Amino acid sequence: MYGQNQVIADSLQTIYNSGNFDERDRLQLLFGLARNHQDPEKILRYSDELLRRATALDSTERIIDAYVQKGNALRLKGDLNLALAIFLEGFKIANEKKRIRDLGIFYKNIADVYSVMGDYQNAILNYKNAIPILKAEKDSISYADALLNMGDEYNLKLIKPDSALLFFKESGDIYSALDYKLGIAYNLGNVGLAYALKGENEIAEKNIGQAIPMLEELGDYHPICVYLTYMSDIYAEQGQWETAFSYAHRSLDLALQYGLKEQIGDAYLKLSELYEKRGNTTESLKYYKNHVIFRDSVSNIEKVREMANLRADFEVDQKQTEVDLLEKESEIQMLKDKRQRIIIYATVLALVLIFVLLFFLYRRYSFVKETNTIIEEEKNRSDTLLLNILPKETAQELKETGHVEAKKFESVTVLFTDFKDFTRSSADLTPESLVRSVDYYFSKFDEVMEKHGLEKIKTMGDSYMCTGGIHLNKEDHAIRMVHAAFEIVRITEEVKIKNQDNIMPYEIRIGINTGPVVAGVVGTQKFAYDIWGDTVNVAARMETNSETGRINISENTYELIKDEFECEYRGKMKVKNKGMMKMYYVNKPKLQPA
Repeated sequence: MYGQNQVIADSLQTIYNSGNFDERDRLQLLFGLARNHQDPEKILRYSDELLRRATALDSTERIIDAYVQKGNALRLKGDLNLALAIFLEGFKIANEKKRIRDLGIFYKNIADVYSVMGDYQNAILNYKNAIPILKAEKDSISYADALLNMGDEYNLKLIKPDSALLFFKESGDIYSALDYKLGIAYNLGNVGLAYALKGENEIAEKNIGQAIPMLEELGDYHPICVYLTYMSDIYAEQGQWETAFSYAHRSLDLALQYGLKEQIGDAYLKLSELYEKRGNTTESLKYYKNHVIFRDSVSNIEKVREMANLRADFEVDQKQTEVDLLEKESEIQMLKDKRQRIIIYATVLALVLIFVLLFFLYRRYSFVKETNTIIEEEKNRSDTLLLNILPKETAQELKETGHVEAKKFESVTVLFTDFKDFTRSSADLTPESLVRSVDYYFSKFDEVMEKHGLEKIKTMGDSYMCTGGIHLNKEDHAIRMVHAAFEIVRITEEVKIKNQDNIMPYEIRIGINTGPVVAGVVGTQKFAYDIWGDTVNVAARMETNSETGRINISENTYELIKDEFECEYRGKMKVKNKGMMKMYYVNKPKLQPA
């Protein structure tokens, strides 16, 4: 929850534009405008003016307010790294001035930025820092906001709607007691999202349906975009595709109108998923590419700076070369003049010039040869790097045609892994130790993929995703994937048994599903090979419903591997957007692989 109220902002705008107010109230008016406006550009304008005037008056309270609102505006614009820097600068001021309540506010806002970045671990950590401070300082609204946002992390990032509802219950009681309508609207919407994840769509639709008109009346469109996307999910699950598409397009239109970058990307992704479910892979890929392009556009600033520095270095070298050439031409001209004046030295000078010419020809030959060698080495390095990013056939297609056509594969096996309690068990590790441990496991997993002829797709935090059956035309991809899964489990068990120094032992869950997928290259600034489709979503749900040290597979995969492995039927279990699905644990191979 971020708390803009456009109705209040419009009223304050009228007063401020009229100039009919006491000068002593200017800072209060600027704060109100920055806090309640929906437009990120206007929030930036008013927060910058507030910071300038508050600094001139040495008003610590308003200086801190300006940092809070400026950070919020940058977050809404999608400038997440800059937003984080602004919040950290404000945190430093609050800490120096020993303003305890403001420290809680900054903890909450820093958590909000990490949440948008998708870093739920740091988001939850900062919310946990904020909540006791705001409660002790009796800042009821901010305390309720932090509870609500913490619940949002448990709901949407950790997929634990029951835990999220406990947070929403406490925040909702506070908002209702204070009759805080904006908070009540957010709480209703988030409760609706939790019930949507639980599969209780009727309750979800009721709560979200109550939240949207309240937020429209308050002029707060950021959460409306989120709720409209989830309404699209609900109707899609009910098979009401026209209504589902209508909600998704409405979310995209609102996000584009108000420049809400995160929601624009989410709406493009939702439309891609809807078209994929309807079998329209062309439209699905178009919207997915828009999603990736929009996501990548936020992260290219540093790359532009690096290219600008390289260009500047190149221009300096080019100028120096021009100077050297001019000096050399001057020397040659002097030699010509001497030859004309002193005939006796003509032959000697000619020999000298020939020698100089031969020298430079030799140097040029050496330079060209060395340059060609460097170019060939760089080409080989580029080819190797491309093969690390893309499958061999896809890389070859990209080099030959400059683009890659999306392809549909009718039978592909997808595997997901996840470490249990990764956030809690890693909380006390240094960043170096954490990276070393994760790198150890994923490097071992990569070796397993190579051994069994499987394809690693990507890693997401502590999750590892791979496929079998893409590009390698073999029908036993499901069997090879299950063998690989047993080796992954064995790797994690060996770490616990050997008690390796500097490697954190984790327990792992594995889920596998088989079915059709669409695969292709997305992105314009960075090439990324990815797959998408319902098969991928079900594989992720198989992992979520697994237990540590176990391999949970779908019915599709079971039918392909049942003759090779002993499996344990778990019964039918509820899966989001799929209803009840049969699941099996793979216990062991019937015949040990050679």
